[in-house]
Order: sequence, then structure tokens, then C-alpha cells
Amino acid sequence: MTTLAAIFDLDGTVLNTLPDLADSLNLALEAAGYPTHDLEGFRPMVGGGMAKMIERALPEGSKNPETLAKVMAYFKKEYAKRQCDKTVPYDGIVELLKDLAAKGWLLGLLSNKDHENTLEVVGHFFPGLFSKIIGVRPGFPTKPDPSGALEICQAFGLSPSQVFYVGDSGVDMATAKGAGCRPIGVAWGFRPKDELLAGGALAILEEPCDFLEVAANLPNP
Repeated sequence: MTTLAAIFDLDGTVLNTLPDLADSLNLALEAAGYPTHDLEGFRPMVGGGMAKMIERALPEGSKNPETLAKVMAYFKKEYAKRQCDKTVPYDGIVELLKDLAAKGWLLGLLSNKDHENTLEVVGHFFPGLFSKIIGVRPGFPTKPDPSGALEICQAFGLSPSQVFYVGDSGVDMATAKGAGCRPIGVAWGFRPKDELLAGGALAILEEPCDFLEVAANLPNP
């Protein structure tokens, strides 16, 4: 019997984390004396990790290491308080993951969110559904470096070509391609479809319930 497996991105793919990220970073920016952003303004800032998000949020001329470190420390403190306040799973995601788990799929999660935050958020919203969870860890590269995806594939005992990779950004598609996984984009996330297609998505999910049909109809690698 063929082993079925998928790696999912976190922010913008299984969880809408934007409100809590925005609230936390706005508090950090305000405390440091910098302009804040509205909710939609944060959408293109997310995806490259917390440090990249903060760098994008700071005004030009303020992106120096000292300021980045100061805002990061404040942001992390605030985000730890509220990371599950307004964050919610996208409609249909919990049902999809439970269905996949019940069918015997191996499920991994790879995020550019800090590892401890990733474990806490995933444990809160999806307890027991993912068998391998990786966030950003000291000394390990962030996406789009494929190392995390390859680590999950290795943990599953599968070649990357056997593993679907589901994400909402060009960073995710690049990660999947770099690892040799099969990239699938989602239409409900933080990035537009054209970015996903340009990044190499083999298909775009309009709804989570489309996943099994889309995966079954992709050509074999």
C-alpha cells in the first residue's frame, strides 16, 4: 500500500494568524515610536519569518540591527500573550486534517514562525494531527531553504517526490521545489494565485475539501 503524506505551511495555509501578528507587531512598533499598519498592510509582510516581517514593517532608514532586535524582543513578548486570541483555522481545514489522519496520511507542518510558537499554536488548534512539526530553530535555515522539508520527509521515511507540500506563498512553493516535494498552493492565504503559479504550484486549492481530489489527479512524478 502506498504511503500518503503531506507537509503543510502554518500562517496563511492552515491558520489565519494575521490579526494576532498585526496586533502584536503594531504594539511593538508603537512602543518604539514607529508608524503602525492596518491589518491588510501586514498581509504581504508575512511569510519570510518573524525577522523579515519586522524588517518589512519598519520604515526606511530604521532597518538597522539594533532597531530590529529591539522591536523583535517587544513583538515576541506581546505575541506570546495573544498568539491564539484572534487566530482561527481556515474553514474546512480541521475537517480536512482529521479526514487525512483517519485515512492514514502522514502529516507534517513546516513554519517560518519560531519553533516554540509553532508548537504551542499547532498544539492548541490541531492536537495530535501532525506527526512532525518544525518551526524556526537557532542554527537552522528558514524557508525557502529546503532543509526543514527534507527533515520531515526523512522522518516519514519517504522520498520527497512522494510528499505533497501545501502552502500559500512563493516561499512555500520554492521550498517544495527545492526539496523535490510536490507543491500545491491555496487560494485563501496571504498571497495571490499568480505568485503561487509563478513559484511552481502544480495546482491551486480553492477550498480545503478539494485537496484529496487535486492530489489524486496530479501526474505521478
